[in-house]
Amino acid sequence: MVKVIIKKEGLMGKGNLNQLKNYHKKIELIRKEISKVVVGQEKVVDSLIRALLCDGHVLLEGVPGIAKTLLIKALSEVSGCTSKRIQFTVDLLPTDIIGLTTYTPNKGFEIVKGPIFANFIIADEINRSPSKTQSAMIEAMQEKQVTIGKETFKLPSPFFVMANQNPLEQGGIYSLPEAQIDRFLFKVIVSYPEEEDEKRIMEENVTLKKFEDFQLKPIVSPEDILKMQALIKEIYLDPKIKDYIVKIVRKTREKDFQYADLIEWGSSPRAAIALFISSKAQAFLNGRDYVIPRDVKEIAYDVLRHRLILSYRAKAEGIDSDKIITHILNEEVSVP
Repeated sequence: MVKVIIKKEGLMGKGNLNQLKNYHKKIELIRKEISKVVVGQEKVVDSLIRALLCDGHVLLEGVPGIAKTLLIKALSEVSGCTSKRIQFTVDLLPTDIIGLTTYTPNKGFEIVKGPIFANFIIADEINRSPSKTQSAMIEAMQEKQVTIGKETFKLPSPFFVMANQNPLEQGGIYSLPEAQIDRFLFKVIVSYPEEEDEKRIMEENVTLKKFEDFQLKPIVSPEDILKMQALIKEIYLDPKIKDYIVKIVRKTREKDFQYADLIEWGSSPRAAIALFISSKAQAFLNGRDYVIPRDVKEIAYDVLRHRLILSYRAKAEGIDSDKIITHILNEEVSVP
């Protein structure tokens, strides 16, 4: 628990506090609506919602057939936003994503905008395209704008990229550039469902039913999402929690702990920014207007796992980022 004395009310003001409570109820409705089509995977659903509230992007990783694309599609449906799906393939060009300038006789030059101009972008199997195509996403994800020819265009707001990749196949795939991976607020691992959930999946799935048959309803609007994003920033985070976040991030760069030799590059300051805003969103999902250390620990894996560059020795010894993060949280950095 936090040793700092935190006021029970008045942190956000009555107006914002009432908004927080109302939107928290809507988040519960979003979870319930998504559960109509996606069985289980509650933690993954929360990670997607949390990233949306933080105005960030998510990279989902998991074996085929565990509803990665379905999760993303369901969230876009209940969020009341426009969505476009981009199927990444080896022959996909940057212009297929952002658009291009064309010339038509009698009309002259005109801009044809690509599918990137939507609120929600489903980047399916993003690691199937070469780095030249993947890099077309970097400006869009970071600056919320794209450049077509000599003109720059703002993207719709909110703008949320939900990408997925398959970790199993080695042929015909390309590693994402580190600069692009760092643009994702979270990297979320989608695991196999529990036994009881799998029984339900056999009966209710999009193989037997069409997606439209589930009749998902929009719970919020784009305007609601923007208001929630602004509200998240008002959630209180104590200076001691800030120190805790900085210590976690800096520990990944230090050379004085058990797994330090297995980390080639630690997390950048962008990781601290991500922990800062994500912990506020986690507090919101837990119905609070202030952050506690548990919020930071709960979102640390999603924020840090793709920001630790491990050595070949770590891979040979079967040590992944999650194991190192667990060690840092439980053994190296003390809770305030």
